This record gives sequence, C-alpha cells and structure tokens, in this order.
Amino acid sequence: QAQLVESGGGSVQAGGSLRISCAPFDDRYCFAWFRQAPGKEREGVAAISSNGGLKTYYIDSVEGRFTVSGDNALGTLYLQMNSLKPEDTAMYYCAQRTSTRCGETWADPDPYHAWGQGTQVTVSS
Repeated sequence: QAQLVESGGGSVQAGGSLRISCAPFDDRYCFAWFRQAPGKEREGVAAISSNGGLKTYYIDSVEGRFTVSGDNALGTLYLQMNSLKPEDTAMYYCAQRTSTRCGETWADPDPYHAWGQGTQVTVSS
C-alpha cells in the first residue's frame, strides 16, 4: 500500500495563509485533500485529476480560498489555503485513488486506497 506523507501544517491567525504539501504525487491518478476536526466526520476538501485535462474540485466552504495543485516533476501535491477561518482548523490528510479521474464522487473517502498520516492546521480568531 502506497504511503503518502504530508507536511507544512501549523498555526495561523484568521485571515492568514498556509500551504500544505503531500508526496509522492503522480498526476496519472486522482488525488484529494480531506480534513477531520475533533468530533466531526472526515470531509473532502479538494481534489485534482489530470487525465483527460486538468480538473479540480472543491467543497463550497473553501471555494475561492483554497487551491489544489500538483507538481509531477517534484512529485508533490499542494493545498494553498488563503483567508483561513477558525472553522478550517482540522487535521488535513492527502489521499490517492487508483483511478485516473476523480469524478463527482471525489469527496467520498472510500475509493481512496492510500492515505497520509495527516498534518494539523490550527486557525485562531
């Protein structure tokens, strides 16, 4: 089972920015970022697939604030998070599917076969 490694989490004040990373990234497959806050279910935040043309997906609450991208040469997946809010506080996980496209079920964690250990993002008000 592939093992992914996240990095770049930390603490920031509301309105600030953070960029988290995940490796190894391979643009032949669908990759996604999930997050889980204490007492809440894991939720899909963003996803990216390149097969058949670059396509990105976001949940409504991060649309316009977060950007998912991947650098295949560096083998790294990124999540740029701007205008952070206290409700963005969570453990963030990257995940990979064996499929080449994410599709409309991108936010369902079940099809993802590889996960990282998570990186904590804390946003204070």
